[in-house]
Amino acid sequence: MSRKHRVTAGMSAACGLLLAASGVAHAEVEPGGWSSESPGFKVQERGCGEVDNLTFELTCSTASGDQRAERRYDTYTGGTHQFEGYFRVTSMGGTRISLKQTFNDTDGDAGPYFMLAVERGGRLYAVHGGDTLSNAGTVGATVRVNTVHQVGKEHRTYINGSLKHTVDSPGGSFYDKFGAYRTSSGNGPATVVWSNVKFWRK
Repeated sequence: MSRKHRVTAGMSAACGLLLAASGVAHAEVEPGGWSSESPGFKVQERGCGEVDNLTFELTCSTASGDQRAERRYDTYTGGTHQFEGYFRVTSMGGTRISLKQTFNDTDGDAGPYFMLAVERGGRLYAVHGGDTLSNAGTVGATVRVNTVHQVGKEHRTYINGSLKHTVDSPGGSFYDKFGAYRTSSGNGPATVVWSNVKFWRK
């Protein structure tokens, strides 16, 4: 399936509440019918990547090789999945660092399907296609990210509650990753702190 990239600005998102008693969640974006979940994860540290709980750091300026500090969450197949997290870039000596990935885990098609990255100066962009999503990723600013993935249909990305990017989705298996990861054209050093990470599905 070919990918169709669209940048959508100015669409407001509805806020919701996690209803702990019933186990049903109304997520921060696209509320209605969500159930909270807690997928497992593995920590990935490669090259000069270091992870300390939800602080992810690339300590070197190396512009080659595998430099990553990430959490890789469990694989999902089918359905609609929502990720929410807040990140704050606390230092950025480098540029073009991936923050959040939706990774295609399907045999024959495995690879990063969607990557949200930040350039020095705060530009947030989609690595595949290069679309600018926001300029909110400046050092010290806290930014909320939501991705809504309808497997086999569409993947939508929200920045601070506004829909900013939509891309067609193939079927198959996928997983979420976040942290700090050197893109093919990027380099550290960089430090990113994530917080309030949540997952839902329906």
